[in-house]
Amino acid sequence: MKNALPFQLSKDRSFFESLGDWMGDVLYDELPEKGFECRDEQIFMAYQIEKTLKEKNVLFAEAGVGTGKTIAYLLPAISYARYTGKPALIACADETLIEQLVKEAGDIFKLQNYLDITIDVRLAKSRDQYLCLKRLEEAQKDGDNDFFLEEIEDQVPDFVYGHSSLQKIYPYGERSQFPGVSDEDWQKVNYHPTQQCMVCDVRNRCGQTIHRQNYRESTDLIICSHEFLMEHIWTKESRVREGQMPLLPDVSMIVLDEGHLLEFAAQKALTYEVQSETLIRLLERVMVDGVREKTLNLMEVLQETHDRIFGLLRSGSKEEESERMKIDKTPELIQVCKQAVRITDDLLEEFVFESELFTIPEYELRMVEEFIEQYAFSLRLFTEKGDGVEWLEIIDGHETLIVMPRLVTDILHEKLFTSQLPIVFSSATLSIEKDFTYIADSLGIEKFQSFSVESPFDYDEVMKIYTHQSSQDDKVKQVDALLGNKQQTLILFKSKAAMEYFRTRSNVSANIVFEGDRELSTIVKEFQNGDFATLCSYHLWEGLDLPQEALTRVIIYDLPFPLADPLFDAKRSFSNDPFEEVELPFMLLRLQQGIGRLIRTSSDHGEIHLLLNEEEAKLESRFTGILPTTI
Repeated sequence: MKNALPFQLSKDRSFFESLGDWMGDVLYDELPEKGFECRDEQIFMAYQIEKTLKEKNVLFAEAGVGTGKTIAYLLPAISYARYTGKPALIACADETLIEQLVKEAGDIFKLQNYLDITIDVRLAKSRDQYLCLKRLEEAQKDGDNDFFLEEIEDQVPDFVYGHSSLQKIYPYGERSQFPGVSDEDWQKVNYHPTQQCMVCDVRNRCGQTIHRQNYRESTDLIICSHEFLMEHIWTKESRVREGQMPLLPDVSMIVLDEGHLLEFAAQKALTYEVQSETLIRLLERVMVDGVREKTLNLMEVLQETHDRIFGLLRSGSKEEESERMKIDKTPELIQVCKQAVRITDDLLEEFVFESELFTIPEYELRMVEEFIEQYAFSLRLFTEKGDGVEWLEIIDGHETLIVMPRLVTDILHEKLFTSQLPIVFSSATLSIEKDFTYIADSLGIEKFQSFSVESPFDYDEVMKIYTHQSSQDDKVKQVDALLGNKQQTLILFKSKAAMEYFRTRSNVSANIVFEGDRELSTIVKEFQNGDFATLCSYHLWEGLDLPQEALTRVIIYDLPFPLADPLFDAKRSFSNDPFEEVELPFMLLRLQQGIGRLIRTSSDHGEIHLLLNEEEAKLESRFTGILPTTI
């Protein structure tokens, strides 16, 4: 049912004129009366978004920390959703930021209370954020870790295993529902791309399915991650052809919160993965009694060939600074991959005969067929000469071949930015000194509007920035010394490897938590509550919102230059000046985001500590211009 507009429409004024009047009343009068600050920057941003809705174009809305960006886009988004009868979509950089947006005492919560309106907001999380009942059942049979399984089993609703049609069905099974489960254990029971949901016998009781049905009915807001939005865009046409519904419904507009990160989500959504163990495990599941000898022989040969591929990948890969390992594409490796594709084609033909014999359960057969079709497609991409980027990475404890397109600009331009859909990029860091060329070119955006407004905070009064120069090896000692002064501290690392290096060498073991120890949004909540004093992270460069005494110090362990890995190597290889066109812009944007974690409200204060080795210290003059206050 369509919700009523939060203001009255009249015959002599258009929707947009009425929207402008209402936003003025809210931002100038109603919210300030409730204790909100009246911020010119916020009001300017809200009216620029209203103009974007009217003209249906792309807007880069760069507004400094403390502007109140969320409320500035929520007011026009909710109104436009109700006017058009389609929900507005807000895409956040990752799942943690989704949780922050809808947390109690967040901006959506405040608008509902202070404006006395009910906002229908629902979450559409990435598929790996949901429990898979089939994989849970497999883990229960294996019984490797009964403790984490017990926590999950206790949270599964009764209706999942009941048979009564009168039982109330509700969404369940989100990652955030299981805060005590580590990321490693969660990977054993969450959704995996090999699962064939369309033929799953527990599909109607699956938490992911119930969540999908739930958010499709939203009348105001749907909130998802950039990655899930990109997956929706890439798969929409194929899902419709196959008789499935797209992952997301039609929407009235899109807000890309922390929009400078969209390119990486787009690349990841187009990624193809070939995992070392998955093929072996799946084929073993269909090697059952009664399968024809020719089919069994082909499966065994494919397993042996697959093992050869990963043996060659393993011996020819080179360790990099990131988790991505560069691959040596030797003629032998290419030849063995092509051989695996031929075997796969033959095996798929034999599966046609097996399906008619009903020897292999339909679900198992469909799952294996779908997987090896994708497997063959990925290997074909890998063996072809093109602009693809490939690397080897350890994912969920298994070696994984990754194949992805180098650039996504053409696809984004075609499928998203020519759709006549109003799209708003919202972030404190979209430009390099007010120039939006870098982000526009990287996303294939030809026509756009833009603006940039400064933060309303007096950084000279509330923030102190310190630099510490030393060798790279001495940075651990410097951090340990700083942590001797007890403050709520966030330490930002440029990679997981850098964080783990610090973890193994630091002498500080008490009152400190590292990303990955537990579910991240749970860690953030505990940190905000003061349950521990130091949070170490390599993901929380943007979006983290911890006001006042919850965070008074940020330590930036390294300047966040892009890592030495195949993906960034590809970007470097296609640039005229890799440092100036790729590395420096990336670092400056990310550094601004990291510094922006400290001051979130007018009552915040604290310190920024930049640790610089000899090479980083030489670049000080290149980044001082983007700092909010002097060093």
